[in-house]
Amino acid sequence: MSQPIEVIPDVAGIIRTIRKHRVILDSDLAKLYGVPTFRFNEAVKRNRQRFPDDFLFQLTKEEAEVLTSQIAMSKTGSGGRRTLPWAFTEHGALQASNILNSPRALAMSVYIIRAFIRLREELAANSTLEKRLAVIDKTLITHDTALRDIYQRIRPLLLPPPDPPRKKIGFCTPGDCSLLCPAENQHQSSNYKKYH
Repeated sequence: MSQPIEVIPDVAGIIRTIRKHRVILDSDLAKLYGVPTFRFNEAVKRNRQRFPDDFLFQLTKEEAEVLTSQIAMSKTGSGGRRTLPWAFTEHGALQASNILNSPRALAMSVYIIRAFIRLREELAANSTLEKRLAVIDKTLITHDTALRDIYQRIRPLLLPPPDPPRKKIGFCTPGDCSLLCPAENQHQSSNYKKYH
């Protein structure tokens, strides 16, 4: 007789960041481990000494309200939770599987730890990528400034040259010749005097 095939859940999708910690909520862990949330929380309370503060913390009322508006969590008083949710860090999730001591809890703990590791690797890769992008951005700004300076220096060379000064065509009167063509002024005035 064959065992039923079990679908492996997407554990990375239920990992949230609360108080700068990556955590899984008690209701999500209970679903993964295949137990009701209230039973899961009872087991945690019985073994509270196994969960230091860096393994487990209870959300405040404000944090729970934010989560209620973000995810499909039922509101208190309408048949849903009556207590504030607990948040389990990576180590707390592993410890929770130890207190449940069921085959499913032990199997799911492996997936949970792998999801936390994969998330940590992705964050490290994103951090490295972010640093590289910052260096590239700084380099581009430097290059942009240098290119702008080069363009300002080349721009006058790209403009067409001004028209060369043209020699005036026509006759000059003695008053105009001194203003228009000073080099020829003496020659023309001598000619002018000569013929007049």
